Amino acid sequence: VLAGEGVPKCACGGVIKPDVVLYGEMLDEEVVAGAVGAMASADLLIIGGTSLAVYPAAGLLDYFGGGKLVLINRQPTQRDSRADLVITDNIAEVFEKIIV
Repeated sequence: VLAGEGVPKCACGGVIKPDVVLYGEMLDEEVVAGAVGAMASADLLIIGGTSLAVYPAAGLLDYFGGGKLVLINRQPTQRDSRADLVITDNIAEVFEKIIV
């Protein structure tokens, strides 16, 4: 893959892509259901590195009913008023300071 050019292809002719959801692709329904269940039962939710502006993923926050919400993002988000703690900074730098 690294030595190739363009879109990597399998020997069978199929496209090789990472196990991620790319922009415009549908989310796996089982994964979404699992995320909704986990968020609904969580006591603390930390969201980082996202503007919370791209749906449907941004809408998952609506399922959080727990006690504390922490948002970490470089720029303010539309959901900052809902958070118990807002950290407006680079997420990598924040975690470097936390994990010592």
